[in-house]
Amino acid sequence: MFLCKMSKSLTILMSLLLLLPSISLAEPHNEGPKVCMECHEAEYDVWKETKHFAAYKDVHKKPKAKEILAAIGGAKSMKKSPVCSTCHYTLVKKKADKPAKAKAGPSCESCHGPSSDWKAVHNEYGSGAKADTETAEHKQQRYSDAKDAGMIWSFMHYELAENCTSCHGLSRDDVEPEILAKLVANGHPANENFEYIAYSQGSVRHRFYPPDVTVNAEMDTIQLSRTYVIGQAAILVSASNGLARATDDKYKLFQQNRFDAAKLALSAITDIPEIKKLLDEPTSENGKKLAEAIKDVDLSKSVAKMLPEKSKYK
Repeated sequence: MFLCKMSKSLTILMSLLLLLPSISLAEPHNEGPKVCMECHEAEYDVWKETKHFAAYKDVHKKPKAKEILAAIGGAKSMKKSPVCSTCHYTLVKKKADKPAKAKAGPSCESCHGPSSDWKAVHNEYGSGAKADTETAEHKQQRYSDAKDAGMIWSFMHYELAENCTSCHGLSRDDVEPEILAKLVANGHPANENFEYIAYSQGSVRHRFYPPDVTVNAEMDTIQLSRTYVIGQAAILVSASNGLARATDDKYKLFQQNRFDAAKLALSAITDIPEIKKLLDEPTSENGKKLAEAIKDVDLSKSVAKMLPEKSKYK
């Protein structure tokens, strides 16, 4: 009898194990900028002065907004449109099983990834330790674990640029190419001259690093030069992806112009093999390899003259 019961139990257990691959785990979700503010008040204060912050209250009031929304269909409100909310809002969930609602304009998680899966790891400094007493070994492991959980850290330069250009370049993979074409055709801003430095180092800059975490540090020329190259790499890949999916001549021309401009800028730098590899194969993976290859390289001699003037910063 005992063996019979055990056999039945094992059968049930094996059946459950076979079902595990079909069980879908909850997708990571945004928890909202106020969660980040608890530890990053200075960064939060910077964000509150940006167009990203203001967008929540005014982007839907722009004259073209309703016209564009009507053209793509699917919703009567930008905040409820899956297409618009993808870039224009931070969709927040109170709990994993609750519906997501637009609670802010583009914010922390828009760039650094939905925090539900990585926040706990990001905030754990080791047994009894705080941020200023965490060991170097634990910090390295924490960085790696949070990255594996979906966080895009500030040192992940290509990933940040890629995230930024996917929206500003109208080339998100999670939006159908026909819809992207309708956006451009109906007057959605399509800025062929978007340049990563001008946007990332303008009003949205929030570089509060030790030893003085009260200073919003500016990049020096060497840092700017690397960031410029990484930004152009992200634009090249973004435009290449857009071209590959294009179904409309006007949208295709927009992406072609972006691609050509980024290719021209990168082609001027001839001593980095990873740039040639990226130009030959414009993929996200090659973009990351380029960013890694130049992380300690001074490119300022060949790049400084291409950097935008501060007066052009957004």
